[in-house]
Amino acid sequence: MTINLKENERLDELQRNGYRIIQNPEKFCFGMDAVLLSGFARAKKGDRVLDMGTGTGIIPILMEAKTEAAHLTGLEIQPESADMAKRSVELNHLQEKIAIVQGDMKEAGTLFGAASFDVVTCNPPYMIGQHGIKNPDAPKAIARHEILCTLEDVVSQAAKVLKPGGNFYMVHRPFRLAEIMVTLQKYRLEPKRMQLVYPFVDKEPNMVLLEANRGGRPRMRVEKPLVVYREPGVYMPEIYEIYGY
Repeated sequence: MTINLKENERLDELQRNGYRIIQNPEKFCFGMDAVLLSGFARAKKGDRVLDMGTGTGIIPILMEAKTEAAHLTGLEIQPESADMAKRSVELNHLQEKIAIVQGDMKEAGTLFGAASFDVVTCNPPYMIGQHGIKNPDAPKAIARHEILCTLEDVVSQAAKVLKPGGNFYMVHRPFRLAEIMVTLQKYRLEPKRMQLVYPFVDKEPNMVLLEANRGGRPRMRVEKPLVVYREPGVYMPEIYEIYGY
């Protein structure tokens, strides 16, 4: 299928099933955090999956390639990103498996109804406050800073749309881990699995991957650390595997 790219857009290969994705580096491109979340998240055969704040649709597209989920939905508030995501779905002939909805994740419960999904994923804005924001309306600022939604918005809506026993997967920053745990438990999303991501073996972790279960019993497994680089520019074998190289 041929597709017309708009100004500043490009096509990137995803190394999975021949899939490609449309991105605009002037707006926002997906990062390693989204790829790692798609590898950490689990979906069983027949599951319905919602990705909140899907951006250009990277997580639903990768999870369609990696899992046997019955259907995946990407929810995105920014019109340009949602449009790119929809066109990427069409480009990869995935219209039967993936739907892109333009809307506010703060209204996910209203948009989709309670207990609508088996799995929810989210790569939310990490940063709080206005530090470093030059233009609060810019797509990159919205993706990185809690301008349009907060951590509590994300968790509360995930809890609403998840079926009892359903799983929530999120990637975030370790410096907010205490707040994350408290917020998850506030909405009866019990933390079940955690993995810290380190850029190098001798550096502090800069990402945390989390799985929480709606209504689950208290017991969490901490998985072995995930180290990204063996040396500058050279990934560890686990990272190549996640990327599909």
